[in-house]
Amino acid sequence: MPLFALDAELKFPPVQLAEPDGLLALGGDLSTERLLLAYKSGIFPWYEGEDILWWSPNPRFVLIPEELKINKGIKPLLKKGEFKFTMNQAFKDVISHCKEIKRPGQEGTWITDEVEKAYCRLHDLGYAHSAEVWKDDKLVGGLYGIRLEKVFFGESMFSKVSNASRYAFIRYVQFLKDDGVALIDCQVYTEYLETFGARMINREDFISQLNDLIPG
Repeated sequence: MPLFALDAELKFPPVQLAEPDGLLALGGDLSTERLLLAYKSGIFPWYEGEDILWWSPNPRFVLIPEELKINKGIKPLLKKGEFKFTMNQAFKDVISHCKEIKRPGQEGTWITDEVEKAYCRLHDLGYAHSAEVWKDDKLVGGLYGIRLEKVFFGESMFSKVSNASRYAFIRYVQFLKDDGVALIDCQVYTEYLETFGARMINREDFISQLNDLIPG
């Protein structure tokens, strides 16, 4: 399959034309309009060097909120009040920590300065959201992503103390479930998110669900 180069025109090629690893296109920009179109179309950006790469993997890794699994070992943590949970109280701090935290097996981060600015704009417009976990009034964990109607597209999370990101994820998924979200996009497989009940679905099924859950 050819790799499509995006220009100023606000459009993406059909996701069925993606490479076997999900790579669909390169270039374009991170304007609010292009990012929203990408998510609605089942596409997400990922930087490699200075290039913006656009992906739509098949299969897709997702979590159905009603299928959330909570490990027995984490249940006491949810009850004893060691952490404080908030939402949208420190979005810029959360994305900054996600950008800076070191991850095993990864060199650098895909969250460039341009990405950080783009998602902060989305937050200011009400599309990007964060969940925060605090301990002794310090931000110790959290996550952020994009919410469109009944779909949440997870982007990144961080943890500075043991179980902080688990706590953030569980509490936020519980909130999303109660708030009517029916699908959480986890993008690509991770063993970590599989422990919460995330699973693979066919890309065609994923796109169909997006069309149903994000009207218009």
